[in-house]
Amino acid sequence: MPVLSAPHELIDSDLYVDLAPLFGRGLLLKCEGLNFGGSVKMRAAAAMVAAAEKGGLLGPDSALIESSSGNLGVALSVIAASKGLRFTCVTDRRCNQTTLSIMRSLGADVVVVDDPARDGGLLAARLERVRELCARDHRYVWLNQYTNPANWQAHYAVTAAGIANRFPDLDVLFVGTGTGGTVMGCAKYFRAEGGTTRVIAVDAEGSVSFGHPAAARLVPGLGASVRPPMLEPEFVADVVLVSEVDTVRTCRTLSSRGLLLGGSTGTVVAGALAWLRDKDPGGSLSAVAISADMGERYLDTIYDDAWVLRHFGPEGLLPMDPAFAPPMCAR
Repeated sequence: MPVLSAPHELIDSDLYVDLAPLFGRGLLLKCEGLNFGGSVKMRAAAAMVAAAEKGGLLGPDSALIESSSGNLGVALSVIAASKGLRFTCVTDRRCNQTTLSIMRSLGADVVVVDDPARDGGLLAARLERVRELCARDHRYVWLNQYTNPANWQAHYAVTAAGIANRFPDLDVLFVGTGTGGTVMGCAKYFRAEGGTTRVIAVDAEGSVSFGHPAAARLVPGLGASVRPPMLEPEFVADVVLVSEVDTVRTCRTLSSRGLLLGGSTGTVVAGALAWLRDKDPGGSLSAVAISADMGERYLDTIYDDAWVLRHFGPEGLLPMDPAFAPPMCAR
């Protein structure tokens, strides 16, 4: 086992869970939540902070600031605490209470935006608040995960490269789409390698990322109310949209077998199952899906019966039949 001197030195995870016994399909789940930040965002956070340090952007009085629905905020809280930096996370009312408590426990200043912008929803409102705070205080350094190339480059160099090394003949990789960093890093890597691996983007219904109409969303992590600037759809082979009720049902089905995983994982697994059912009925393709985080942060939402009933009705409490995959809504 390695000996660490800082929490952000633990990033890489080479753990895969075989979901075939649960869903009857050949699908491996790459678990990225096994680090001190608790999610795949630890990789992007570490890369962006390192790039800021290398570029001389962080001085003795600097303070980090970022907009986040949760996971990147936690990752940056961990790194900032380790390095003795101040950090302000601008999030919104959809952020899980557990996530808010974690960030505050790590010393972060958390600003919660309640009112969506007229154009662009809560994400646009968060970005506007970041700009306001930066204009007031020159000490803020905004890493800007939405445009920062270190975001996708971290997944190009490490996430995708690690998957390719482990599975050189992989047919399909399913990646959730938030800022676009993970999916773009993976898609650009496999395009550059010139192999046959197809990267399938999985998005939430109500997200505008791939040109679909905006709608209210409750589960943070995937999807966007503003088109992600770094997203280049031509690099992905296909897009699958997943309803939030299918996200919830998939998460709860996974937890019924001891796999307590996050909301974006439920979305990606549901999307992967739908795509494989429609595109690979014979089950001949090898497939991997990326799980972004673990499920503890969703105990008061996805895994709370009262919350599910309030937002989705009894349908949200129904487990997925192992032989069932939700309908696929693709681009």
